[in-house]
Amino acid sequence: MGAVTLRVGDLDGMIRYYRDGVTLELLSHDGPVAVLGRGTTPVVILQHAPELKHASPRDAGLYHTAILFDSREALATAILAVASRYPGTFTGSADHLVSEAFYFTDPEGNGVELYFDRDRSGWSWVHGQVEMATIFLDPNAYLREHLGQVGADAAASGTGLGDAVVGHVHLSVGDIASAREFYVDRLGFETTAAMGDQAIFVSAGGYHHHMAMNTWGSRGAGRRGLALGLGKVEIVVPTVDDLGELGERMSHFSVPTRDDGRSLAFDDPWANLVEVRAGAEPAA
Repeated sequence: MGAVTLRVGDLDGMIRYYRDGVTLELLSHDGPVAVLGRGTTPVVILQHAPELKHASPRDAGLYHTAILFDSREALATAILAVASRYPGTFTGSADHLVSEAFYFTDPEGNGVELYFDRDRSGWSWVHGQVEMATIFLDPNAYLREHLGQVGADAAASGTGLGDAVVGHVHLSVGDIASAREFYVDRLGFETTAAMGDQAIFVSAGGYHHHMAMNTWGSRGAGRRGLALGLGKVEIVVPTVDDLGELGERMSHFSVPTRDDGRSLAFDDPWANLVEVRAGAEPAA
């Protein structure tokens, strides 16, 4: 997954949340656009759009952006930093068997998951479906166990440890049948888990999930209007050949696309903008 773009009303306030709380680095800030991430990897792109209003909680859109950390101490550092500076934004935590996750809501109502993946060798698969659960995970115990002095000092200074990337993106949608048809049958993801007509989890390459869609608060939602919140979901495929194949696939299914030669963009059934780009050139 590539960066998630958010349209925001208070650009400075949202920069502070993701920089000083979530411990991402401000990679660039050019007028109304700020890019935050780690190293050279963008994670969240903030676009200032103060003229827009918040969508209804029942609308389709972003459920959460899930940021994956490369160690438990890096995750614990971010948890401490955001909980210390924005204590009212913590909403819960869970052991999902494949991962350890902590949930927040940013100042403009966008969901944020901070998580660490357990080793893939410990994931359990049955008939192509990965076993996931929601087991209580005590955040204070987690910090006591995994936060060392280096992490505590980093959190106190508003900096982070290690690498962080977008691990998955979870959307609120109107119905699961349409989500499956679009993201699995058309876009080409594989289903890795499902919860009846409530949620579906999809991935490529055997990951537990790169994207998920649920109807928990948005059942029956139609196409989104222009509003604050999700601006774009970015997906990265390995090569330009993969991008070309995707273009042919979407054309076969009569999905309107915008192709600028470097990326392919299209709307899902709820007008969530998805942009796919190639990560590398094919080998000679």
